[in-house]
Amino acid sequence: MIQIGKYNTLKMLKLAERPNPHAFGGKETFGIFLDGGKEGEILMPQKYVPEGIHVGDDVHCFVYLDQDERPIATTEQPLAQVGDFAYLKVSWVNEYGAFLDWGVMKDVFCPFREQKKRMEIGDSYIVYIYVDEDSYRIVASAKVDRYLMDVNEDDEEHRNELWHKLETAEPVDLLVWQKTELGFKVIINNRYGGLVYEDQVYQLVHTGDRLEGYLQNIRQDGKIDLALQPTGRRQTESFAETLLQWLRDNGGHCSLDDKSDAEEIKRQFHVSKKVYKRAIGDLYKRRLIIISGIGIQLTS
Repeated sequence: MIQIGKYNTLKMLKLAERPNPHAFGGKETFGIFLDGGKEGEILMPQKYVPEGIHVGDDVHCFVYLDQDERPIATTEQPLAQVGDFAYLKVSWVNEYGAFLDWGVMKDVFCPFREQKKRMEIGDSYIVYIYVDEDSYRIVASAKVDRYLMDVNEDDEEHRNELWHKLETAEPVDLLVWQKTELGFKVIINNRYGGLVYEDQVYQLVHTGDRLEGYLQNIRQDGKIDLALQPTGRRQTESFAETLLQWLRDNGGHCSLDDKSDAEEIKRQFHVSKKVYKRAIGDLYKRRLIIISGIGIQLTS
């Protein structure tokens, strides 16, 4: 079955042609028709048709709904699919809601009832993309809370995957959602809500940023705490290599040592003083640096 608002692989059925007395043979080609199964023939406009395509070939394409709410295929790459959270900019607004640019010719609609506050042209918002069951339209909702999964109520496969990443310190994908007094709310792996605490942020972060993060805790109530850097020994090893490369790229010397101010370290390297000191210790034990009264220096 066709998945509306997602990528599909469909077979080419035939050329899409119409009469044109000025064209060679009295017909002009305006695209191709793809086999949409129960949805019937699906048009792919000519400007999106891959070169060298023939009848019977498979076409990997994104299928959405045109102005008349009919399925249409494109090789454009959308910024999000149905089932995704995304940070999208408002193209225009009318008396019914806002229209957001999601990377294909027709904007996605966000009705006023799905807005947390009235959206304005030119501004961007975190939204969830879904197919409205009543109207069969692809729509966006800024009320993303209702579409986030509760890890305690999710299926076993996804729960186990998340716990595995916590135990192995593997990174997860984050979409920065909004700033709070405690830190930044984020969306984890396009599925769960989480929080990166303010004291775990050592870099500039903005709503809409896509980052790697590391799980720190999955609480009994289902709330998830994260950091933007790996923790423990893995974090030390990761930053030690970063610092080593920085020294190689910057003349072999850094004026910051284990007694330097924490804010200077944060501003320079986006890590805590604790992590910086551990990395220095790691490089020193490996005899890759020396520590002097004026900073650290690569050994010859």
